[in-house]
Amino acid sequence: MDLQLSGRTVLVTGGSSGVGLATVAALLDEGANVVTCARRLDVLEKALADLGAPGERVLALACDVRDADQVEATVAAGAERFGGIDGVVNNAGQSRMLGLAEATTEDFRDELDLKFASVLNTTRAALPWLERSDAAAVVTINAVLARQPEPRLVTTSAARAGLLNLTKSMSIEYAARGVRVNSVCLGLVDTGQWRRRYDATDGSLSFAEWERELATDRGIALGRFGTADEVAAMVVTLLSPRASYVTGAALDVCGGVSRYLA
Repeated sequence: MDLQLSGRTVLVTGGSSGVGLATVAALLDEGANVVTCARRLDVLEKALADLGAPGERVLALACDVRDADQVEATVAAGAERFGGIDGVVNNAGQSRMLGLAEATTEDFRDELDLKFASVLNTTRAALPWLERSDAAAVVTINAVLARQPEPRLVTTSAARAGLLNLTKSMSIEYAARGVRVNSVCLGLVDTGQWRRRYDATDGSLSFAEWERELATDRGIALGRFGTADEVAAMVVTLLSPRASYVTGAALDVCGGVSRYLA
């Protein structure tokens, strides 16, 4: 199916690895132009080079999405380069392993700052350009933690829940401006974070064995981690004009780990 993304421009935050990088690759495969950013430009540029990304259709920039001025500059540069912005993928952020007893108020503030400021800054900065598009869409990467918190991820779970609510509010308010807003909620996905956690083990199991054991322990129905490419496929579909009647949705890409009724 033609997703009708060829020639359109999408901003992807946190594009140097994992889901962000996979989304960049999927968009390029669909013929889209991509503006992408990360805090470390050298890491981002290397990732894009390893990907073989076509330079004429990619603009890579250094940006801390918690800084509204940096985000404004990134959006402006992207719009100038490609003539506008048709879509946004809010992807910056990672999990923080903390239980409630050890989490400080500052830990909660830091998580909320990253999860909220990154989405608010980026979406607000892009909104004037999105309103000019005939098929504007925003996708925010979230997690099943938003509805199904875990004890060892208490600050992240709380921030994710708030982010789900915020994204829903955006979908309602921005619908009148012709902008669709949806969430993709992840379960366990094989990204750098999990590789680093595996590297911290005693090495008695291979990564594949460790992954299967963890998947079983976590109750993942499909018995494995997801891949960044599997997530990116869903993100790109929601960005597509083919999903023109989908807004305010929260799509789980989690291998069946969720136990709630959506």
